[in-house]
Amino acid sequence: MPIKAISYEQSFVDQLRHAGVDAYGNAPERQISDGGGNPCRSCLHDIPKGEEMLVVSACPFPEPQPYAETGPVFFCADDCTPWQGAGLPPVLNGRADALIKGYGADHRILYGTGDIVPVPQIAATCETLFDTPDVAFIDLRSSKNNCFTFRILRDSSSDNTPQRLR
Repeated sequence: MPIKAISYEQSFVDQLRHAGVDAYGNAPERQISDGGGNPCRSCLHDIPKGEEMLVVSACPFPEPQPYAETGPVFFCADDCTPWQGAGLPPVLNGRADALIKGYGADHRILYGTGDIVPVPQIAATCETLFDTPDVAFIDLRSSKNNCFTFRILRDSSSDNTPQRLR
């Protein structure tokens, strides 16, 4: 079964870049990337060393609830092309592993689905998780800092899970 990664909605990223506010109502912090693994949650590439980036609080869930984790994420400060490819994005290059968690259609964690997975095994592990009918989507997070990186969906036009994150 093919899978696809999705990034934050472009409208959300655009408003952050143009005087918008993050999930906590704060203006984005502007910092310079040290090139040490600052993944942009729009283009799903690492932000190059020396490039300006936005640091914001973001929540990839549609509404507040106990499982709607909010945390720090990075975005390229300048316009970038949002990820729209199939499979897993280049932001995983050079990383050893990642934390994955399966969620139901109600956006609640499905206990027993979370695991730290070596990068070469992520696609196969996600495909296995999607064999469980209750798994609507999978979130991939940093195994070191638990920061949200991107959402993984079944690559199917019949999937009614929202296709972009706000």
